[in-house]
Amino acid sequence: MTVARLIIILSHIPILATAIYAAVCFKQLTRPLRIFAYFVFMSALVQFISLFLWFGKENNMPLLHLYVPLTVLFLAWFYATILQRFIEVKIIWWTALIFLLFSIINSIFFEPLLTFNSNALTIESILIIILTLFTFIALLNDIFRQSDPGNTTSLNWINSGFFIYHSCTLVLFFFGDKITTVLSTMFNMYTWMLHSFLSIIMYTCFFISLWKRPTT
Repeated sequence: MTVARLIIILSHIPILATAIYAAVCFKQLTRPLRIFAYFVFMSALVQFISLFLWFGKENNMPLLHLYVPLTVLFLAWFYATILQRFIEVKIIWWTALIFLLFSIINSIFFEPLLTFNSNALTIESILIIILTLFTFIALLNDIFRQSDPGNTTSLNWINSGFFIYHSCTLVLFFFGDKITTVLSTMFNMYTWMLHSFLSIIMYTCFFISLWKRPTT
């Protein structure tokens, strides 16, 4: 087994650990963190089905076409809850619904289910980066700190995880179709090893956010 393949497999450990921990402490979570936990459960389910298909040498790209719009919908719910005091949340929901429509059209006409949906992933990353930047500003606001002081630390960790992951993988997703179809198998593997490393960082941030959840 190559180092790249091993890292890709091991990158699922933080996902599993975060999902299990979220389930264990779910009843103790505040509303924003519960919504975030739903995203973690969905993500873990899709990721492990994808890994199973990968081991079986089956095409797991259809899962990616499902995972991307689901991620945007869950995170629209999460960020709308956080930012409701600072922006009109209808903007977030309308953006998410337009993206959902775009993703469906893209999967039908431009990037079929068995191919890498680079267009949707790129736009998803841009949208999430924008949301994380708005949230960083909101978390610095005294009104937010005073009205919801307990969640600030956890939300900072979650937001940082999303920002690091999506800002670093944006170029990777933009060229994802060429990486998976044009470049050599070895280069492809090492590229996704980098992706797995960034995933480990993101889910480590998520685990810390739940660990530092507000207690009553």
